[in-house]
Amino acid sequence: MNILVTGGTGYVGSHTTIELLNKNYNVIIVDNLSNSNEKVIERIKEITNRHVKFYAIDLLNEEDLNQVFINHKIDAVMHFAGYKAVGESVKLPLKYYTNNLVSTLNLCKVMERFNVYKLIFSSSATVYGKPASFPIKEDFPTNATNPYGRSKLMIEGILSDLSNSNKNWKIVSLRYFNPVGAHESGKIGEDPNGIPNNLMPFLTQVAIGKLPELKVFGNDYPTKDGTGVRDYIHVVDLAKGHIKALEKIDALDNYEVFNLGTGRGYSVLEVIEAFQKATGMQVKYKFVDRRPGDIPVSYADATKALKILNWKANKDIFDMCIDSWNWQQNNPNGYN
Repeated sequence: MNILVTGGTGYVGSHTTIELLNKNYNVIIVDNLSNSNEKVIERIKEITNRHVKFYAIDLLNEEDLNQVFINHKIDAVMHFAGYKAVGESVKLPLKYYTNNLVSTLNLCKVMERFNVYKLIFSSSATVYGKPASFPIKEDFPTNATNPYGRSKLMIEGILSDLSNSNKNWKIVSLRYFNPVGAHESGKIGEDPNGIPNNLMPFLTQVAIGKLPELKVFGNDYPTKDGTGVRDYIHVVDLAKGHIKALEKIDALDNYEVFNLGTGRGYSVLEVIEAFQKATGMQVKYKFVDRRPGDIPVSYADATKALKILNWKANKDIFDMCIDSWNWQQNNPNGYN
């Protein structure tokens, strides 16, 4: 099977590409490299000994995308491409809505034109907003609290409508909790532009001396130690969830939603402590104001994915810390 991976040089997309290649799928990547690096393609080849076809194009350009479908017979699409920083989305909502929505609309139009109806969409737990209780189940009300989350929720609505309009469609939205970690080879990992928005790369960049101290956003949340609690999931576990969704997609309803998380929440201070234990590195941190759009607690009920996809997360917080640190040590400046 030929799988088109949009955003395939990005963090989750690149790890999923490796898992696809390991399962003998052929992969075609499209990515505009706005938040990733073309060197990822070479690293993927080093890890898998497999060739990947890469197109440096933007999904906002429908004609360029159309040409990819002319060049290749695509069997299914995994759609990772999109902007993803909560804080930035609050400052630049139009940038997020334009990019995330229009790119998805273009993708779906081109897919329909070429009779490609299998789509796995990279969604987010941010669609739940501030849930009334935990763990979060797929049937909880959705109410995103920031433009990034709302863009994901809008796309989910579009995909649901699309699946209702034409029964050929098989669409799965995977709601990620907090992906961390890196491939065990240390060759690919999370390489954010500028100061990281996510905890783990911020932590590892402080540990290696690139940044002076870790900023902990808020210590007055109603949690056990005042810091935000999140469900951290190893990126390789997450990638394997996409493979399971692809393997089962024909047997699913036209539109399905699954949480991908561990079902366990860790506070920021607990992650810092686990990182220090796992790596032997001390990390300097200071408390700063909460970030706009952040919520106190978020962790998954992932039993639906276990029951229907036969998927569960296997790696623990120490694996996540060790693999993140291994990636950072091997690539102190990321891919540059």
